[in-house]
This record gives sequence, structure tokens and C-alpha cells, in this order.
Amino acid sequence: MTMTSKDEPTSVFDQIKAGLADSVAFSQGKLSLETTELPAPPPQRAPRQIAALRKSLRMSQAVFAATLNVSKKTLQSWEQGLRKPGDASLRMLQVIHIEPGVVQKVFSVKTGTNKTRVAAKRGNRISSGRVAAKRKGASVAGKPKR
Repeated sequence: MTMTSKDEPTSVFDQIKAGLADSVAFSQGKLSLETTELPAPPPQRAPRQIAALRKSLRMSQAVFAATLNVSKKTLQSWEQGLRKPGDASLRMLQVIHIEPGVVQKVFSVKTGTNKTRVAAKRGNRISSGRVAAKRKGASVAGKPKR
């Protein structure tokens, strides 16, 4: 059951009756309805198109995967044709293809820890100075290796 503006319960019959009355009013031109056109589904991308887009942005697989918020293995499987990207990823690929500068705009936030945060989120797959130093066993920010 839905509630009216006065918080009184409305029966299913009343809801159907109101819907039919609206339908008749629309048919007679007494009621106008706003329609919204949905966007077309994103275009499919061939494996070589995905790899070409990544290369045109001069990104490694790890960085491009982080940009799309997928794992490096997922991106590799797309580029090898083993798997196909889902609709959300296809939409992101479409946006990046049409407007490549959007990647730079979105990821140019200078927080000082952005690379480290992304690397940690991706299991230290993205090489930032701090993460690379930890992998090599060097000291980080003057702290000796334990």
C-alpha cells in the first residue's frame, strides 16, 4: 500500500482507479507526461581496441586497470579476448575514448598520498616511490627496514 500526502492508507483499488483516471486524462490531452529517453547501451570493444586505448594514454596495464577500477588480470583477459568487459566498464571505456583528458582531470588530485592509497588498494601492484621502496627493502621516509 502507498500512503497519500495525509498519511492515509490507499487501497490497491484506489491506486488502479487513479491510474486509469490519469490515463484517460492523458488520452484527452488534459494531462501531459514527461518522457525521458534512455541512452543507448555502450558499444562493444574488441580486445585490440582496449589495448590500443590504453597504449594511446601511455598507461601500463596496472595503471589502466586501476583507472577502470578492475584488477590487472581482468584487464589482461579483456585485452587477450578471454573475457568481455561488463556494461559499466564499457561505458567507462567509451567515455575515456571520447574524452581522454577526463582521466587526467579525475586523477590529477594532488593529495600526496594518492599513489600510495591506490597501490595499497590494488595490492601494491602500482609502483609509487613508497611502495617500490618497500618492495626493494629500502628505508621509507628515513625509517630503517625491520
